[in-house]
Amino acid sequence: MSAPSPNGNLAKLLQDFFLSRMVQQKNASMQTVASYRDSFRILLQFIQKRLGKRPECLSLSDLDAPLILSFLNHLENDRHNAIRTRNTRFAAIRSFLHFAAWKEPACLPVIQRVLAIPLKRFDRPLLGFLSETEMQAILNATNGTSWCGLRDRVLLATMYNTGARVSEIIGVSVSDLVLQGSPSLRVHGKGRKDRTVPLWRSTASQIRRWLPRIDSQPDKPLFPSCSGMRLTRSAVTQRLQLAVKAATVSNPQLQLTKRRISPHTVRHATAMHMLQSGVDITVIALWLGHENPSTTHMYVEADLAMKERALKAMRPPKIRNSRYRPPDALLRFLQAL
Repeated sequence: MSAPSPNGNLAKLLQDFFLSRMVQQKNASMQTVASYRDSFRILLQFIQKRLGKRPECLSLSDLDAPLILSFLNHLENDRHNAIRTRNTRFAAIRSFLHFAAWKEPACLPVIQRVLAIPLKRFDRPLLGFLSETEMQAILNATNGTSWCGLRDRVLLATMYNTGARVSEIIGVSVSDLVLQGSPSLRVHGKGRKDRTVPLWRSTASQIRRWLPRIDSQPDKPLFPSCSGMRLTRSAVTQRLQLAVKAATVSNPQLQLTKRRISPHTVRHATAMHMLQSGVDITVIALWLGHENPSTTHMYVEADLAMKERALKAMRPPKIRNSRYRPPDALLRFLQAL
């Protein structure tokens, strides 16, 4: 099988894209690079199976619109990816093609046809969150007598206090913690944006009792695994599910609603409880690390109690009730039966 022409060598372009554009020019975060890497790994495996070409022998012209559309369908139908994930994978491809268009202008016709494929629209379900009673039941359900149970209790309490994303909470180190004076925690957010979140006295007390149980060197994780390494996303999700399962004994509502309770649900709970307590939405946006405050408006949309208060503030229109009278004698007869 002949190798592609040097001008359209996909392998060379991909290497330049990751090393030159992503790392050197954009200084993209490790999470972004990993997401793009996984997208192209899945894409290249799909192309190898579909075209019978090894990835190193592909040319840029192989990435035509029909092939990319087939790949997007493969993500949804075969890999059962959600539309959001499908769009995320496609966004990585689009970013690469914008770079390739600058490097290889001769391939513009192929690139433009792919870029003309739109991102897929998707339904935005109503935001799910936990009530204060449900959140308290989950925190109480952790077994504080064991090492793992104590870690889970402090971990979940800190997640609820800070509203941190799961990627942020597992990235917290001991050096990010301040317990003197006003207790606070420094959170490393998305897009390399750090923020400092104050801690409740109760959360700070739990962390003080937790620190002697771990290696408290500044660079060590605040919430390590049993081996001392940082927890993974899946590990945090698993520990939360165990707490939810135990909490259903005292709060059966957690099981009846059949919600999928994830670490992000705890983050939603933090925002909703702050909103219901009267905290300004711009402060909530800063607390959660939202780059655009409009993102925080989804919590307003989900707060039914706030909508009910707004409805009560309005005066309902006066509508005179009238009784329906059938115009026909036969209809009046049937109505009277």
